[in-house]
Amino acid sequence: MKIENILAVVLSSAVLFASCSPSYNSVKRMQRLEEGVSNPTTKEELEEAIKKYEARAMDLVLTEAQTGMWYKLLGTRYLDERMYRKAYDAFRKALLSYPDNAHLYYYIAICAGYIANSELDFDAKGTIETAERMNYLKLSESSYLRALEIDPKYYRAMYGIGVLYVFEMDQPADAIPYLERFLDTQKRDSDAMFVLARAYYQTYQFDKAVVLYDKIIALNPNAEKTSEAKANKKVVLDAQYAN
Repeated sequence: MKIENILAVVLSSAVLFASCSPSYNSVKRMQRLEEGVSNPTTKEELEEAIKKYEARAMDLVLTEAQTGMWYKLLGTRYLDERMYRKAYDAFRKALLSYPDNAHLYYYIAICAGYIANSELDFDAKGTIETAERMNYLKLSESSYLRALEIDPKYYRAMYGIGVLYVFEMDQPADAIPYLERFLDTQKRDSDAMFVLARAYYQTYQFDKAVVLYDKIIALNPNAEKTSEAKANKKVVLDAQYAN
């Protein structure tokens, strides 16, 4: 093909493309028709633009909120099935919609605690890798603390972090103020009394531990707990006399 013919084809294609493709002005006109307002400046135009896009924004907000609720519900279902890692992931996704929800941090703390003790790989000696386990325990701690920062009266988080400090992180002194605050409102909770009494015992506050065991015995929640309280009281008294 001669060069002149090639140029003719190229030029004709360019003309055809230009005639078929919308111009910049036509695109702007289409946007105006679709959106109703372009570059609003007057009071009336601004009010019209706000009404139009406010509805769209509200739709997005409602969708985001609904998604967060679904992730929270999914997390609780996984938690019921003891699928702690999946539950943890679902609650983390729910946080994207509700970043200041104390309940979500509480559930994340629970999941992290369970993961630390039940889902990590065991080494050749049959023990959990200490560093990885501690990472999850610290995550559990920080999540409980965040829940309490958002809601200082969240008594379930007080109990949860108390259990974590006493039984998992060997920090009984740190558990005491949270468990004492918990029992200020949940005065007949024998489980919390057991945990706090243990924390008192571990910090050599034997008199306070004995007082709590006496309270459990007086409450008599059930035969097993009452018997355990009596046995624990004897251990504390023996330790007290030995010192």
